[in-house]
Amino acid sequence: MTAEKALSLNTPTDNLFSRGMLALLVAQFISALADNALLFAAIAMLKAMAAPNWHMPLLQEFFVIAFILLAPFVGPFADHWPKGRVLLISNMLKFLGVGAMLAGLHPLLAYGMVGIGAAAYSPAKYGILRELVGAEKLVKANSMIEGSTIVAILLGAVLGGWLADISVTIALVVISGCYIAAAIANLLIPRLPPAHRMAHFTPGLLIKDFLSVFKVLINNPDARFALIGTSIFWSAGSTLRFLLIAWVPVSLGIMDNSTPANLSGVVAIGIAIGAGAAARFVTLKTVNRALYAGLLIGVLIMLFSFAHSLSAAAIMLVLIGICGGFYVVPLNALIQERGHETVGSGHAIATLNFFESSCMISIVGIYTLMARSGIDAVSLVILFGALILVAVGILSWFRVGKAQTSLR
Repeated sequence: MTAEKALSLNTPTDNLFSRGMLALLVAQFISALADNALLFAAIAMLKAMAAPNWHMPLLQEFFVIAFILLAPFVGPFADHWPKGRVLLISNMLKFLGVGAMLAGLHPLLAYGMVGIGAAAYSPAKYGILRELVGAEKLVKANSMIEGSTIVAILLGAVLGGWLADISVTIALVVISGCYIAAAIANLLIPRLPPAHRMAHFTPGLLIKDFLSVFKVLINNPDARFALIGTSIFWSAGSTLRFLLIAWVPVSLGIMDNSTPANLSGVVAIGIAIGAGAAARFVTLKTVNRALYAGLLIGVLIMLFSFAHSLSAAAIMLVLIGICGGFYVVPLNALIQERGHETVGSGHAIATLNFFESSCMISIVGIYTLMARSGIDAVSLVILFGALILVAVGILSWFRVGKAQTSLR
């Protein structure tokens, strides 16, 4: 490869359809499809084992614990090596987790193994965007990734629920094949130079480095806003999936695996629409516009609890998804840009994952305790919507309200 060609591959461009972006989009689509299909296959396996209903949200707890425990290490790992190769390794770790589930390991433990691969995957997936495109195209690039992910969530949820109703074993075999295909697509991503090589990989020093990065991002108003805002969103999304599993039999009288999975996919359709709207109407300079959509998420979830038909539920979930996409895409772009400017995008995304996962474990844990205590599904949905509304309301006050007050 000539020096000129190498430079062109290693320099961010305004081309949203470069070889690197297209390879990333394909790999992300296949990997995300497998991730979402696996959740419903694991739920079906727990049902087949006659596990208590409150074991199902524990799947999320086992999955995200890796994001917390490995946060000091996966960011430096993603920034130290070419990110395309990090994505490849991560997909193979997910593949091993599915293989363990096929071999008979308890679904909670096997799903936790997949979480290790996902924890390593995320900093590389988001961090590489800033290396492929310039800052002015970052929101649009995020919209493309989120759009690809959302379509994958839609198809993955539908595929996972459908295959699980046929055979959990067949579902797991198909999912394994998807991870292999995603790994092959990762090989097509150009070998970009590492963003921030580490001089050491000593655990104690990496933890110290993580705490230093954490402090830098928390002290940056934009980064702090994005960390908290995206954490609220992904906690809401994770909990909503399990709420649907409990709500569908009670409110719609449908007992299969496919309907909650399909409704999760319906949310994904809305997120794809919202992500496209964010790319059109929001930039890093106007990121506060996302807060209005965030507030609507909580309101719409509470209204959703009163739906009593499949069509009404689907319409409400599409609206929730639209608000979610419009809310989260600009915040993702904001943390990537501020992270790239300060501590490295991989480090920033690992810190973001730590925030999101800690929040996710807390909110899903609260939901698990409420479900175990016997609170009915409709009340759970109302309480959950109110919690999201209050959380985004407080965030909005500190971001916008206090800023306006200080200007007076």
